[in-house]
Amino acid sequence: MSRPSYEDHGSGDPAAVPAALGLGLLSVGGWLLTTTRPWQKPGNPLTLGIGWTVSGALLLSGLVLLARCVRTVHAGQDAPEAAEQDPGQP
Repeated sequence: MSRPSYEDHGSGDPAAVPAALGLGLLSVGGWLLTTTRPWQKPGNPLTLGIGWTVSGALLLSGLVLLARCVRTVHAGQDAPEAAEQDPGQP
């Protein structure tokens, strides 16, 4: 009469891994941006430019991944409602 301690919850959210990767890229990009502050320490302009470019690319990539995950999650929630309203539409 005891219930099993493990219940099958399905395959999980497909947007979880890209969202975690996006958050990781945002954190690494933010950390790199704070370590390459030219107003706090003088440095070679080439090194500072490369650091800012890499951190900007990481921040932008993380933001794009998170935006795609949010769009995926919200599109998945709206799809069943639209199918119920117009059953004749493909």
